[in-house]
Amino acid sequence: MVFANVIGRPMEVGNLLRRSFRPLLEKAGLPRIRFHDLRHTAATLMMGRGVHPKVVSEMLGHSQVSITLDLYSHVTPTMQQEATAAMDSLLVQKTGA
Repeated sequence: MVFANVIGRPMEVGNLLRRSFRPLLEKAGLPRIRFHDLRHTAATLMMGRGVHPKVVSEMLGHSQVSITLDLYSHVTPTMQQEATAAMDSLLVQKTGA
């Protein structure tokens, strides 16, 4: 057991959501999301920061990196800008401009 309630028993999902997760979202001024959305957010943030997809895949427990890439490698505006800047840098070096 990773997390237990105050009396050492398994934590009940409903209690976790009502007593902890949703109040934290509200206090932070965030929209109501599913608890599982945290997994998606973490994977997307790691991929966006350049963490190797194989590492993200292993952290998520996926059997193949292709699963991770299919689910979490959607292109964010920042990733698009970084790719454009990288290509521009390569082209400038090659042409000597």
